[in-house]
Amino acid sequence: MPSPAEPPTPPTSPWLVSPRLVLRRFQPGDAAALAAYRSDPAIARYQAWQTPLSVEQATETIARYQHHDPDRPGWFPYAISLNGNLIGDLGVNLHENGMQADLGFTLAAPHHGHGYATEAVSRMLEHLFVDRCLHRVSAECDPRNDASARLLDRLGLEREGLRRANTWVRDEWADDLLFGLLAADYHQRAGR
Repeated sequence: MPSPAEPPTPPTSPWLVSPRLVLRRFQPGDAAALAAYRSDPAIARYQAWQTPLSVEQATETIARYQHHDPDRPGWFPYAISLNGNLIGDLGVNLHENGMQADLGFTLAAPHHGHGYATEAVSRMLEHLFVDRCLHRVSAECDPRNDASARLLDRLGLEREGLRRANTWVRDEWADDLLFGLLAADYHQRAGR
């Protein structure tokens, strides 16, 4: 047990629970659902991954995910689970300094409009700022992706800029709308 002078070690379990969702590691049984939503042209529209994604490719992707560590710099993919079923994913890219992270999220089309993405990202922000004590969280999206931009606005991330024609995706140069949130602002909004 830490002495009173030592700060508690932040929990880093890759399982996070919100009222309706569980954010967890991907499991082999998630392959079919992952392949389905990552192959949906409407879902993939603003994403850099290749489509379609076969179940075999999804299985290989999930096997690679097992080597990712949420405590190490780089991307850690969380599965968004509703009643035990994969409905999307949320990635966190921890920076080398261990005090900043980027995040990105995807939700299968049948689950849009129910607040699940907002709930998942909100829970992740709480984890990153309260449990992990990060200084800053960033996100970006294509400005044409109105739903994602509105979600980030709603959760208090500030629009910080626009990188014009910055990302080559789906055979075109796309703009990147930049968002950021500082821990101090997160805690102030939360009344902490």
